[in-house]
Amino acid sequence: MRILMLSDVFFPRVNGVSTSIQTFRQDLLALGAEVSLLAPQYPRGHDAAAEPGVIRIPSRAVPRDPEDRLMHWSALMRWAEGLRAEEVDLIHIQTPFVAHYLGRRLARRLGAPLVETYHTYFEHYLHHYVPALPAALTKALARRVTVSQCHDVQTVISPSRQMAEALLAYGVRTPIEILPTGLPASCFASAEGARFRQTQGIAADRPLALYVGRVAHEKNIDFLLRMAVRLRALVPEILLVIAGEGPAEAHLRRLVGELGLRDNVHFVGYLERTTTLLDCYRAADVFVFASRTETQGLVLLETMAQGTPVVSTAVMGTADVLAGVQGALVVPEDEAAFAAGVARVLREPGLRQALSAMALIDAGRWASRHMAERLLRVYEKTIESEDTARRTPFAARNEVMP
Repeated sequence: MRILMLSDVFFPRVNGVSTSIQTFRQDLLALGAEVSLLAPQYPRGHDAAAEPGVIRIPSRAVPRDPEDRLMHWSALMRWAEGLRAEEVDLIHIQTPFVAHYLGRRLARRLGAPLVETYHTYFEHYLHHYVPALPAALTKALARRVTVSQCHDVQTVISPSRQMAEALLAYGVRTPIEILPTGLPASCFASAEGARFRQTQGIAADRPLALYVGRVAHEKNIDFLLRMAVRLRALVPEILLVIAGEGPAEAHLRRLVGELGLRDNVHFVGYLERTTTLLDCYRAADVFVFASRTETQGLVLLETMAQGTPVVSTAVMGTADVLAGVQGALVVPEDEAAFAAGVARVLREPGLRQALSAMALIDAGRWASRHMAERLLRVYEKTIESEDTARRTPFAARNEVMP
């Protein structure tokens, strides 16, 4: 099977979408599929020659979001001119920006079926980046665009049940498949927490809570900082490590100062996924998370794969990840209750050890190879349904439409 993936984001830009694409792509290749990925070219941080199967398109910076890139439409059109129908069995759109409209155009020209993964809950995201518009307006706009785009494709993939339910509530009638990203074997590699603490100058016995992810407004890190004020009253030596980069970093650093947390919060920036980040996960006594917009919550799985207990809210995709797990404490989005949960894990070694052991078992249920096999079946089903639709007269198809 020949798959063309299209995305407005990929490594070296680090986020859940890049991770999902990389994980699925590697497993699909191992299963025998031919997978090409079209993504932006970044100013630095990747070697195109070392990326077989990845097509990099010249791009420019995105206003108000310097981490991301906007692919040049003219460059895309020049590349697309050479693409032939026999080279593509299915197109998989990964992001709703330029990639979506390119995918729609290519599908019409090549006669290829379209699949799109809805990674991001834009309803609670867009207003952070267009603050001049009322939140109600950006929310309505996000819903309208989402429905329109979902109706452009034959199959929508949702990383979580909650996201699928939200799409149905919007009015999406395209078939939706729920398929989360799995964990690659590299996430379970042995790590050295002591090495991370030593490198960062953190005492071996200092209580360490960890957040990993994009340092962005929609991740609700403000809440974690306010919670940390209450946590410090319960565990005076607590250190909250924030690992990641993003547009909210300057704001969060100011908030740390305003809350008097300079001695209790440590920003470490981006960490290399297969080495330093694993050490960071292992170094933590507890992982904390309170995002309201996750369509999956991969970092929860990654940290559990290193045996680190989790204290988290359960909203959207994180609710799917945390359903039935025994290596995490699920708490409400309440500063006092959240702080009490974290303090309990830190103060009770027996509880922490039990949660750690169960976290490893919980993470083991999310093997990426199994998820990639499911994705192949979604592709096959979509291709078969599209072939059937082409063989059905237009009038007959209209008769069975709701």
